[in-house]
Amino acid sequence: MKLDPYINVDPGTMNPYQHGEVYVTEDGAETDLDLGHYERFLDQNMSQLNNVTTGQVYKSVIEKERKGEYLGATVQIIPHITDEIKERIRKVSKESSADIVIVEVGGTVGDMESLPFLEAIRQIRLEEGFENTIFIHLTLVPFIESAGELKTKPTQHSVMKLREIGVQPDFVICRVDRKLSESSRDKIALYSNLPPENVIEAIDVKTVYEVPLNFKKQKLDEKILNHFKLNCSEPDLKEFEKFLDGVLNPENEVEIAIVGKYTHLKDAYKSIIEAFIHSGSYLRTRVNLRWIEATDLEEKEEEKLLSSVNGILVPGGFGARGIEGKIKAVRYARENKIPFFGICLGMQVAAIEFARNVLGLKNANSTEFDPDTPYPVVKILPEKEGVKYYGGTLRKGSYPCKIKRGTLAYRIYNSDLIYERHRHRYEFNTSYKEIFEEKGMIISGESPDGYLVEIIELKDHPFFIGVQYHPEFKSRPLNAHPIFKEFVRKALERSLVYVS
Repeated sequence: MKLDPYINVDPGTMNPYQHGEVYVTEDGAETDLDLGHYERFLDQNMSQLNNVTTGQVYKSVIEKERKGEYLGATVQIIPHITDEIKERIRKVSKESSADIVIVEVGGTVGDMESLPFLEAIRQIRLEEGFENTIFIHLTLVPFIESAGELKTKPTQHSVMKLREIGVQPDFVICRVDRKLSESSRDKIALYSNLPPENVIEAIDVKTVYEVPLNFKKQKLDEKILNHFKLNCSEPDLKEFEKFLDGVLNPENEVEIAIVGKYTHLKDAYKSIIEAFIHSGSYLRTRVNLRWIEATDLEEKEEEKLLSSVNGILVPGGFGARGIEGKIKAVRYARENKIPFFGICLGMQVAAIEFARNVLGLKNANSTEFDPDTPYPVVKILPEKEGVKYYGGTLRKGSYPCKIKRGTLAYRIYNSDLIYERHRHRYEFNTSYKEIFEEKGMIISGESPDGYLVEIIELKDHPFFIGVQYHPEFKSRPLNAHPIFKEFVRKALERSLVYVS
């Protein structure tokens, strides 16, 4: 569970440069990207209950006050705000029937905005008891180059700030870029009022998937279970270690271009990056990503930026900036038989490119970018027209998709019906379905009622597929998403042919 101290109700309306990726759960919640990490490591689906923001908490408390639920009391941060936070934490525990609820408090110790959350967890320990709660403090121990040593002073101060408000950490996890010396560990332990073995080293690693094994070597899992007096069998990590070996020791390499609108902040595409890692491990292939800002393609020749890549992915996004660059990338992939994968907006620009350059529908567009286009191959759904609020009005969460047999999509999924997660407002205009298919663009996936187009793919192309949903949200380390696997496989085939 993630507690975020910002006042936004959710990150859905934030610019990706502000917050990174918006991660969408099965039930359609727009959440912090950390929930993606939770799902990938636990292989468990999160929900809207698992991400709480200051905005949600205050909104709920104010609504209760307006309804008179506080019986005329003066509504205050303590107890009303802290009670709301505690209630949400306990609700996750109750509805998930979890043995242990892991709660991450976002922000930085000492920030004013995170104080109500820290006060709430202080109260939870008081109410639930020491033996039923653990406080773990994650802190940075920086290496000062000029002094040639790790400095523990920032950690000492953050622990001091926590203890001032009544939170005594049971473990301190230290982010370091080199081994934590015994003297540094002892100093941190002394100022944290902890035994040295409860100061855990979190050294920088090549991949985040090494972190659990690093903690296991220090017996962090055993120490936590001992605190809770829980008996658990030794975990079987063979498959996970095999996955990690595939990440660290690949046998092949491919280069895939990501033509996006927010490429200066890689966290805006965090789940896509992880999905490539999962697929690469499965195929024992290192996937090198070439980040191309879509606006650069509007000004430069595609040949210079795309000729040497083995695959092209156009991800999602909102707004008109960079759209023409994305369309140029799609055309280059289509005409040069380069494996292409379009996600959400990527599928929509693939439809626009096909309409313009294959169907001859000059100025075809999406009504998102040109409301007066003569050929609206992508348009807003009638039920979404006239929307006044952007927050919470997208088509979000898991929806079914019926797949046509004999298509690339069917070969990938090997199923007639799939469920994938969505986050968008505009859709392929189904009045163009017939003319698209006549010219070789197959509609291979639709909603069960045929009202919405979910997957398009091109005939006579090594790999050309666009999906209206976000498959990256369902990729897992031990279960790489099938579209990403096939995309990387085709990119690898092209790479090996190119090399030979």
